Amino acid sequence: MDNELLKMRSESHRGGFGELGGEERGLIDRSFRERIIVVGLIDEEKSETSTRVELQELCRLVDTAGADVVDVVMQRRKSPDPATFIGKGKAREIYQLAESLDADTVVFNDELTPAQQFNLEKIFHRSALDRTAVILDIFAQNASTPEGKAQVELAQLQYRLPRLKGQGRDFSQQAGGIGTRGPGETKLEIDRRRLVRRVNKLQRQLKVVGAHRDNQSKRRRRSLNQSVAIVGYTNAGKSTLLNLLANSDAIVADRLFATLDPLTRRLQLPGGESIFLTDTVGFVQRLPHQLVKAFKTTLDVVIDADLLIHIVDCSQASPETQIDAVHNVLEEIGAGEVPEMLVFNKSDKFDPSQLLMEYPDSVAISAHSGAGIEKLLSAVADQLRSVWDVVELAIPFDKGDVLAQVHREGQVLGERVTEEKMFIQARLDTLSRSRLSSFLVESEGHDGI
Repeated sequence: MDNELLKMRSESHRGGFGELGGEERGLIDRSFRERIIVVGLIDEEKSETSTRVELQELCRLVDTAGADVVDVVMQRRKSPDPATFIGKGKAREIYQLAESLDADTVVFNDELTPAQQFNLEKIFHRSALDRTAVILDIFAQNASTPEGKAQVELAQLQYRLPRLKGQGRDFSQQAGGIGTRGPGETKLEIDRRRLVRRVNKLQRQLKVVGAHRDNQSKRRRRSLNQSVAIVGYTNAGKSTLLNLLANSDAIVADRLFATLDPLTRRLQLPGGESIFLTDTVGFVQRLPHQLVKAFKTTLDVVIDADLLIHIVDCSQASPETQIDAVHNVLEEIGAGEVPEMLVFNKSDKFDPSQLLMEYPDSVAISAHSGAGIEKLLSAVADQLRSVWDVVELAIPFDKGDVLAQVHREGQVLGERVTEEKMFIQARLDTLSRSRLSSFLVESEGHDGI
């Protein structure tokens, strides 16, 4: 959403931002979109600035989910209320606001416990959802492959399962709207035992998919091609970059989480070597742990990568916050130690010189215009080669095919010719070094070039 829609006003009787109604934008047909009130909490653990940034992102998430934010409310408390998160008084105030604005749902920036959600819905007389439910809803709308749909359904069921208890006659949520769409929506009408069985079945299915992906990964590791994964905040330009580099057809859209399924393409680097380049699902701040667990098979491609290209939208107000959010997810999935290259995208919209100074080994590009792409490819090639071993090979003159293999698979650093052989100093990956082990100089006791 436009920043103008999030213009802060002085904290008044609502303690909020001011109305963000569709009348001001004039773009949304109210008869087809839900009306949402967004609520954020400022406490001792979260500053006002960070809360405002998160609320701005939540408004974008709500818009992506297909609803309209009609007001944004901020509440200050030392800590969340165990029963209603924001306190009964503030909850009743929001109920009156929802009635006056004809709002359908109240969405909270923080995750609600099942008890908090139940108590709030009794006060509001309408649905009370949290950030996690909105993100799950977006994933449900964007999932297109059988694997993606199974992953989203599993995440939805794991989120909803603890919220079934005590809902009684309000158990059904089939009225539609955010939080009720997707592959798991009909499962709200069955009992906990059948839900658990469904969860177990999905986990078994995804385990089979994971085994298949693991076999694919092993085949790639046995090949000559190294693996590079594109990671980053959602809508940072990952799919646009893949399409540009590998002449791919990945979906590109100016919306959050447009890409859920990994897409791998072969790419040839300037030195002639080929790599596997994979586009991955985008991250956001506090990506729901249910999604991280459910998308484990998809995210394994990140763990197995030789290098991560971390795309950052440098035109955003707080790129450092997005970098930290991506790093948190990488740590959570066990990819925190994978080598990473920061790439600041959209340099055609914002001057990244200050960011390049703060992150010296980073690269600035524009995936839209192609600016900086050659520098990026050279940097990727150098980074991949830097982890290769520097070895010396002694190749007889009648082994021209071996000489060509060295030039094709490695990076030649120096050559020296004698009467009997050619000595080559080169960087080679583990597989190439193993294949050329009979020509290694150290096995012959040679002193080197």
